[in-house]
Amino acid sequence: MRTQRDMDQLAINTIRMLVVDAVQKAKSGHPGTPMDAAPAAYTLWQRVLRYDPANPGWINRDRFVLSSGHASMLLYSLIHLAGIRAINSSYEQVGREAVTLDDIKGFRQAGSRCPGHPEYGWTSGVETTTGPLGQGAATSVGMAIARNWLGATYNRPGFELFDFNVYALCGDGDMMEGITSEAASTAGHLGLSNLCWIYDSNRVSIEGHTDIAFTEDVAARFLAYGWNVLHVGDANDIGRLEQAYRAFVRTTDRPTLIVVQSHIGYGAPHKQDSPEAHGEPLGEEEVRLVKQFFGFDPAQFFVVPDGVREYFAAQLGRRGATESGAWQSLFQRYRQEYPEQAEQIDHINRRGLPAGWETALPEFPPSEAGLSTRDASGRVLNAVGQRIPWIVGGAADLAPSTKTRLTFERAGDFQPPGSLGSYLGRNLHFGVREHAMCAAVNGMVLTGLRAFGSGFLIFTDYARGAIRLSSLMDLPVLHIWTHDSISVGEDGPTHEPIEQLVSLRAIPGMVVIRPADANEMSEAYRCALTMTNRPVALICSRQALPIYDRSKVAAASGLHRGAYVLVDAPDAKPDVILIASGSEVALCMAARDRLASDGVAARVVSMPSWELFEEQDTAYRDSVLPPGATARVTVEEGSTLGWQRYAGTAGIVMGMHTFGMSAPMKVVAEHFGFTVDAVTAAAKKAAGRPV
Repeated sequence: MRTQRDMDQLAINTIRMLVVDAVQKAKSGHPGTPMDAAPAAYTLWQRVLRYDPANPGWINRDRFVLSSGHASMLLYSLIHLAGIRAINSSYEQVGREAVTLDDIKGFRQAGSRCPGHPEYGWTSGVETTTGPLGQGAATSVGMAIARNWLGATYNRPGFELFDFNVYALCGDGDMMEGITSEAASTAGHLGLSNLCWIYDSNRVSIEGHTDIAFTEDVAARFLAYGWNVLHVGDANDIGRLEQAYRAFVRTTDRPTLIVVQSHIGYGAPHKQDSPEAHGEPLGEEEVRLVKQFFGFDPAQFFVVPDGVREYFAAQLGRRGATESGAWQSLFQRYRQEYPEQAEQIDHINRRGLPAGWETALPEFPPSEAGLSTRDASGRVLNAVGQRIPWIVGGAADLAPSTKTRLTFERAGDFQPPGSLGSYLGRNLHFGVREHAMCAAVNGMVLTGLRAFGSGFLIFTDYARGAIRLSSLMDLPVLHIWTHDSISVGEDGPTHEPIEQLVSLRAIPGMVVIRPADANEMSEAYRCALTMTNRPVALICSRQALPIYDRSKVAAASGLHRGAYVLVDAPDAKPDVILIASGSEVALCMAARDRLASDGVAARVVSMPSWELFEEQDTAYRDSVLPPGATARVTVEEGSTLGWQRYAGTAGIVMGMHTFGMSAPMKVVAEHFGFTVDAVTAAAKKAAGRPV
């Protein structure tokens, strides 16, 4: 009869052999890290993790993030052996095994639930998409932030609804990435004691042993960040591993880093500690030797020995079912005591919004002097933030400029409990850490919050990886970017975005909205907050823009269709169509008046969102931009790339072909030709009239 120790070792080795067989069959993948990290992950899942495989959407579950996404077969093996059920109706057959043995056999192949790197939504049990190193670690910080906010907001005496922990398995590559340092510094400052990173220190990367590039004392660095640092000298000592996890659970004032010393490809007789074990299949002969070493039959493949699945069910499964059931009972009692808060938690769990929240959206009176759309954004954000209590977020040290501070009563600052604030606070201070900010916001949204991050549009360059992943994961993240054009002026080319707008528009699934006035901004929030599976980038001006009299021009609700006729030519028969987004709509409106005095009839189209416009039917798009109306001018203070589709082959695209310059805004605009005179001249040229 097998002892518990025998079963533990058999289960660990089963994980290793599934990894070896899947990578070898695919002739692609990374076998080394999954093999050496198998004991650490197994011990966590079987002995410590609070997770119900039959209810993987349980809101108070512990989160396990595989930041070392190249080790994906480790996670897929665990999901399979634990019997996690599929719950995402958008991508999965609900109720089936999230990862079957056939999925593992199809590792890295089309249709398998086991893609090359873990993908959130595609495979239940995957808490976040990982692969770009450091992203998982940084995202886990957002998850830990969310748990502390949820606990501070909704827990009551006798009702500890939110107390889950967040674990992330990281490797040397994660520790080298800058985003990881940003995130670790943030977590240390915030004292996120529910966060544990497991550092699988095998000292090997693609190019070889890490001593060719990475010789720092990682433990000392994390001590300086304010983390608790623990060491496990033998990656196969599951007793010591469990002790380390228990020590983390007992720590109440700081995050924990567990440094686990391992050997990549552990047990591979010839490739141990070699770069080849990290990034290549072992090869048939090595597979044979590895299987013999671990007591498996080399002639058999994808073997799960009798009793292994049952062993997972008896430990992780039984424990998870008990804890999940107890939580559901607790929540039912909570609902009776605190019905309003329980309803909010229901909304959070299903990405819903409270009834009537739209009534908070402000309407702005007409004004020639106008208002910057960043100021309008701030007013709208504060209005809806009071109606939707789980809107939280902040800026990368730029909230006074991006106007994203929540200023209503009791909004507060999210800080370790003390003089600076508390975990009840809804304003986050991310510091000058754009990349970690966007990854943390992803983690907060993955946990159910409607979170936002903000900064200057130019600095999306620093956060591209996390911004892209928000779209890849279908997350309704709200990105708020200000200082949107060369009209930044004196700050010059380093701060004047040129290619950033088109680069955001190029991200599949991302909705980019650049409103033309304050009322379009109000509608942009209506659009963004009703999205449940797409991120939205709101692009805001620093300078004041006129607020149009909507009794004289079209309603701002036209924003929801991406582009609309703001004001038309007489009899809807324009000689020329002027198309613009954001601040440049005002140029087109002024040019329209100038053209009218010269006998040229112009239609002005406000086009705040390419993506929303492209989703309209052909009839609507043709009503805005009639195919026969070829005299067109597009105007945007950014890259011209992509605008030709709306200008047409006979139209004129006004935009930027160079970087900007440092000078007052008016001087910059005149230098680059963004004036009423220039738009008027371009319109006459497009219409075939004398300039």
